[in-house]
Amino acid sequence: MRFTVNRDVFSDAVSFAVKLLPQRPTQPLLSGVLLHAEGSELTISSFDYEVSARTGVVAEVNDPGRALVSGRLLGEIAHRLPHADVQVSLLESRVEVRCGSASFSLPAMPVEEYPQVPVVEEVSGAVPAQDFADAVAQVSLAASKDDVTPVITGVQFEVSENSLTLTATDRYRVATRGLDWEDRGAGENLTALVPSKIVTEVGKTFANDGEVRVTIVKDGERELIAFTGGNKTVTSLLIKGNYPPVGRLFPENVDNYAVVSTAELVEAVGRVGLVLEREAALRFSFAEGAVMLEAAGTESAQAVESVDVHLVGDEMVVSLKPQFLLDGLRSTHSEFARIAFTRTDNPGKPGPVLITSQRSKDEADDASFRYLLQPNLLLR
Repeated sequence: MRFTVNRDVFSDAVSFAVKLLPQRPTQPLLSGVLLHAEGSELTISSFDYEVSARTGVVAEVNDPGRALVSGRLLGEIAHRLPHADVQVSLLESRVEVRCGSASFSLPAMPVEEYPQVPVVEEVSGAVPAQDFADAVAQVSLAASKDDVTPVITGVQFEVSENSLTLTATDRYRVATRGLDWEDRGAGENLTALVPSKIVTEVGKTFANDGEVRVTIVKDGERELIAFTGGNKTVTSLLIKGNYPPVGRLFPENVDNYAVVSTAELVEAVGRVGLVLEREAALRFSFAEGAVMLEAAGTESAQAVESVDVHLVGDEMVVSLKPQFLLDGLRSTHSEFARIAFTRTDNPGKPGPVLITSQRSKDEADDASFRYLLQPNLLLR
């Protein structure tokens, strides 16, 4: 194997392939990236039996062939190469990388023992890349970080008619976002539970690719999802299990709500929360014209601040964890946020608050993104 490739193109392709490599691979081989040069294309891929990344770039191929080399090391080298064309060749059991006056010799791994990287030809549908990136950023932060319950460490994908809905929860909050879906399959309803770390990385990587093509495969032998943007593809096995029916937690209508400047409330929460101990909640007293933020911390430290609001309905007092509230406010991606107050059977106990986005104080809220939050567990 011997090929020549543009330095920046090579660095970008290697960086993409190694980004999803496991920190602690179960086998040394799975820490490698596979270089496959054929025709006028170089394909770079990685695979650990659960997640794969593959990209193809134009290269001048002198001798076709394949080589497997340490992904992390090749990524570090590619990132620091001088600005000149890169020449890569396989000489017996070594991979030689030359660029300008720099030269590296890396041990090659046994390529014949490397697992076959998944290839998915069909496409279920497509979504606008930037909208998808925004939706992932809004929703994925609500996914659980606790591996004790694997099903809630993922983001639930639900395809219905011409829409794709992403949902995540960690029991303390639920975030959901709907976006346009261009069906390119059989027009059927589809669901997939995808690891949140994969969804997050895909959202960042493909944000500028125009569209993200999505394939959901459930054929008995394998259950996986594939994302393709430009010349890059990521596949991931799906999380097995039944996702909790969190959609039923969202109220159909809420007539008691406050509209507030998102930036002003974010800044006030950050200031007042300085005196709080970790995991402590902030007290919010909503009245017409203002919401009062109150915090009591250790060593008698206290903080109080008020922010202008427009209140519709009854006055309300709620206690919320500041970081969870900040996550919801920032995820609205809008100048104003609507904080709606749901009811419970107990008049003295407020229900979860529902956060949605709003362009101005007087406009109706945009319900494409919804964030439901309360300090107590939503699911038991």
